[in-house]
Amino acid sequence: MDCGIPFCSNGCPVNNIIPDWNDLVYRGEWRQALEVLHSTNNFPEFTGRICPAPCEAACTLNINDDAVGIKSIEHAIIDKAWEQGWVVPQPPASKTGKRVAVVGSGPAGLAAAQQLARAGHAVTLFEKNDRIGGLLRYGIPDFKMEKSHIDRRVAQMQAEGVEFRVDAEVGAEGEFAADRILAAYDAVVLAGGAEQPRDLPVPGRELEGVHFAMDFLPQQNKVDAGDELPGQIRADGKHVVVIGGGDTGSDCVGTSNRQGAASVVQFELLPRPPERENKPLVWPYWPMKLRSSSSHDEGCSRDWSVATKEFIGGEGADQGKLKAIKAVRLQWTDGKMSEIPGSEFTLKADLAFLAMGFLGPVGGVLDAFGVARDARSNARADTEAPGALAYATSVAKVFAAGDMRRGQSLVVWAIREGRQCARAVDEFLMGTSLLPR
Repeated sequence: MDCGIPFCSNGCPVNNIIPDWNDLVYRGEWRQALEVLHSTNNFPEFTGRICPAPCEAACTLNINDDAVGIKSIEHAIIDKAWEQGWVVPQPPASKTGKRVAVVGSGPAGLAAAQQLARAGHAVTLFEKNDRIGGLLRYGIPDFKMEKSHIDRRVAQMQAEGVEFRVDAEVGAEGEFAADRILAAYDAVVLAGGAEQPRDLPVPGRELEGVHFAMDFLPQQNKVDAGDELPGQIRADGKHVVVIGGGDTGSDCVGTSNRQGAASVVQFELLPRPPERENKPLVWPYWPMKLRSSSSHDEGCSRDWSVATKEFIGGEGADQGKLKAIKAVRLQWTDGKMSEIPGSEFTLKADLAFLAMGFLGPVGGVLDAFGVARDARSNARADTEAPGALAYATSVAKVFAAGDMRRGQSLVVWAIREGRQCARAVDEFLMGTSLLPR
């Protein structure tokens, strides 16, 4: 690899040592490539499938050419490793006698739990849902990542000593009350998600057929897993409008198409991005450009610079049910938006999914533990503090990592924070740590 400075490693939040394992694959040293990959990333089968690959945006070759297919190589390494039986449990040589509770089993919680178990601590991971995986399990559609990948890692972690507790909503009362958790464990890691969705308070919001995206997507995950779900929100034969142009909106598009929607339209508030980025201006940073997912390619009308004004209900037997959406076109000047006079239009709609991002942690986990919040309602914890103070909250022996600390983010950031938080907890418990940061 003659790329000079490997900007890809800095572009990657988990700081994958990308040139090294690329070169090892080139030389046919697949098993050694796996060891290098695993040295920074606990779950490359997750990131190899659902990470947007900021490493490729930062690739040195991307200055004036197409980037190296880093994500595809990572995907190939870990898939070959599972096929060859190279991914095996790594139980600790000895136990420390310390007990750690991890709350939340998304990528941050899983990464923290695995690292702490390998350091010799007795780790219990609490998940409020009926299966492990957080938003990887209930949020990411199966057509983007099959849940067997989570199941394999859970089995590995159980063999390494992690205890999993499902249907365990940690909070203010009951068996999983915060004070009981604090009394029973030497350290607690809060690694839940930022699941509070951004609402759209316009007339007609209460109509039947208007749903948050995360009321819709997890239901299909459950059905795919074999659960019976009476009253499932389905798009069969319906005209669907997805409000929000990000990954969650894209997932709603793909799921609606697979359920047999009559039509799917996706609105985005912002202007249409350029087809290609201005590389001399933005490299090696993440560029603003038009991105199309497989869900868009399968069938979807996309419309930019559109604001939703009203949800319109039907009449007679359809009273109280969504039948149309009134919207208006926008113009953007110096970063400020304004409505274009006379541009209002009405679109037929039986279902509307709100996919406009997330505001912060949902529920009362942080309040139950008495953790101070930052200005964005997330757990306040300093990632740059030295040693055992990193990721520490305002409450003694309680740490926070992932979306619950940083807000809505990417799977790679969650894994990074889970790993770094684990090192801080290990140092807090033992006075020193050999875990990588």
